[in-house]
Amino acid sequence: MTEFQVAEAAHPPVVGEGTTAEGAAPKEPFPPFDPTHFASQLLWFAITFIAFYFIIARVAIPRIASILSERRNRIQGDLGEAEKAKGQADAAGLAYEKALAEARARGFDIAAEASDKAKAAAASERATTEAQLTKKLAEAETRIGAIKTRALGEVGAIASEAAEAVVKALSTTDVTAAEIREAVDAAMNVRRG
Repeated sequence: MTEFQVAEAAHPPVVGEGTTAEGAAPKEPFPPFDPTHFASQLLWFAITFIAFYFIIARVAIPRIASILSERRNRIQGDLGEAEKAKGQADAAGLAYEKALAEARARGFDIAAEASDKAKAAAASERATTEAQLTKKLAEAETRIGAIKTRALGEVGAIASEAAEAVVKALSTTDVTAAEIREAVDAAMNVRRG
């Protein structure tokens, strides 16, 4: 015999009040499914739903909206600064091209004039002019490289901050700023390559 059968044999059902004709006690429904409790369950469900709705609508959603708005504004500002830096780099590149064209034109004029006067004087003058052009070219390339490097450095920092904000907002995983910077640098290197 099983434990249940042993327990049933030890305590036989009493016939009388609350029992059926077969001698077993009537089964009552599970309380959440009992129709007599539906009204109170619906009332508490409505109260709880309304309370959660107001907590979410008045506290959570405005906070999330303000955080997203602040981040959107910061990203827009950073993108504006990056565009401005790119515009400056482009302007410096155009100025460089113009200066180079003017310097070359002047060099050709000097060379033509010098060749008319004397071949020896022309060679000396041309060497001086080319040295100046080379120096100006090196300076211009250095300035352009610095501007581009600064602009790309700012883009990487902006991308790192944006990625960090997105990861913190969308994920519960703890990610360090160094890991985010490495991931952004790797992505930027892939794009450049």
